[in-house]
Order: sequence, then structure tokens, then C-alpha cells
Amino acid sequence: MSDNDETPANRLRKELPEEVPAPAPPPAPRPPAASGNAPENGPEGEAAPEAGLTGRQRLAKGLWPPRVTRAQLIVALLLFGLGFGLAVQVASNSDSDSALRGARQEDLVRILDELDDRTQRLEDEKQGLEKQRDELENSSDQAEEARRQTVQKERQLGVLAGTVAAQGPGITMTIEDTKGTVEADMLLDAIQELRAAGAEAIQVNDVRVVASTYLTDSGKSVSVDGNKINAPYRFKVIGKPEDLEPALNIPGGVVQTLEKEQATVTVERSDKIVVDALRAAKQPDYARSSAQ
Repeated sequence: MSDNDETPANRLRKELPEEVPAPAPPPAPRPPAASGNAPENGPEGEAAPEAGLTGRQRLAKGLWPPRVTRAQLIVALLLFGLGFGLAVQVASNSDSDSALRGARQEDLVRILDELDDRTQRLEDEKQGLEKQRDELENSSDQAEEARRQTVQKERQLGVLAGTVAAQGPGITMTIEDTKGTVEADMLLDAIQELRAAGAEAIQVNDVRVVASTYLTDSGKSVSVDGNKINAPYRFKVIGKPEDLEPALNIPGGVVQTLEKEQATVTVERSDKIVVDALRAAKQPDYARSSAQ
């Protein structure tokens, strides 16, 4: 067949326009990368370098360098402070326990007796107050009974305030300080220990000790409420001698502390101690009675 021979099919094929290729569909959007430590794909779909690491290497890389937030840092500082405080408290308790652990048997017995005496003293005071209450409730003449108790209470308060002289059983403690090493805080510790043991009236040299008493160092001597006193320091104390003397001689107590400073301490019991140094009654500037 010649090229000029055209069949109807060939003519129809020449007349039709060439097919236009269909546009390619748009690429599907890539899903967003997941948060976390999942490896990201490279530009050609290759895994990140972490994909070739072992599990141990990934763990080490995730833990170091550490990522510390501000909240974690604050919590760490608080825990450190709490631990330090507990350590200091345990150390102080250990020191106290070691002092008692090294004490002799008779010293431990004396400490226990002192605690028992303090408990008994508080119980006696409680019973005395209950007795006063019952007397006020049952007395036929309550007004007279109230006046009698008021006078008695006034005398007791006068002894405590140092406005009246007092006498009774107690002890005398003398502190010889030839080296000049005794300081005001050591004498204050002695006063506090005597008060805790039930001392009702205390006099240091010629100065009456009251609730507001303060001690300061004054050169190589000590001042009590602004009054300079010199060694030897003589304490006259009214109270139960069986309680006062052991309180001063407990292990690590007042006597041992003063002896470490090369001071000489002597304690003597007596059935009659006279505390005659007086303090002027002071009218409070602001405090007033709330009784109507």
C-alpha cells in the first residue's frame, strides 16, 4: 500500500489533536514530625545519625549533658538544706548522748533523781493550787479567805521580785577565778540551771537576781544589772538543796565547765540561807492589770 493511500482510520487519526497529558496530582502533604527524641528523616528519606546508635549510646546521650530546669534546681537546693539541718541536729544529739554515755553510774542515778524531784515539785505545786481553789469554794467567809490568800501571794511575789528579804534552806556556791577566765555567760548558765532546779531566791555577791536580771562582761570582771562585781563570785540560793547541788554537778554542767576554765568551785548545803539584797519595786510604764 502506498503512502498516499489513506484509509478513513488514518485520516481520522491525523485530524484529531494530539492528547494533552493530564496534570500530575499534587504531592501529598508530609505529616508533621512527632515530638520527642524520634529521629527525623533527611532530605532523601534517610534516617538521622541517631538511628545507627545502640540503645546504651542513646541512653547516655539522653542523660548527658543533663537538662536541669529551674524547678528541679530549687527542689535540689531545698533538699540539700533539709539534709544539712538534719545532719547538724543528729550531730548535736550525738554529742549529748555521748556525754551521758560516758557518765558514771552514780551520775546517771543523780540525773534521774533530779528529774523525779522536778516532777514531784510540779505535782506539789499543782496540788497546792487545787487546795487553794477548794478553800475558796468551801470557805464560809470567802472574802476573808481571799484576803488572806492575797497577803500570802503578795509575800511570795515579793520574794520572787526581790523587794523583800527571804530565808530558808539552800546552798552557797563560791567561784574562785584567779585566772580571770570566768565570763558573764558562764555565770548566767549557773543562774539558769539553778532556776530550772527550783531556786526561789538567788543573790550573787550583793546583787539580787530577778526575772529581768542581765549579765555583761566588764573587763576581767562581770556586771550584774549594771552593778560591777569581782571574784570570788558567791551565789546564795534558797531552794531544796537535794535538787540544787546535783543540778550544778551533772556531767558537762556548770561545775565542770567552770573547772575547765581553771576556776575553783565549791558548793555547800545549808539549812538556813539568808538572801537580803533587795530591789526597788518598779512600776511598769505600760502594763496594767486586766482584772475588772
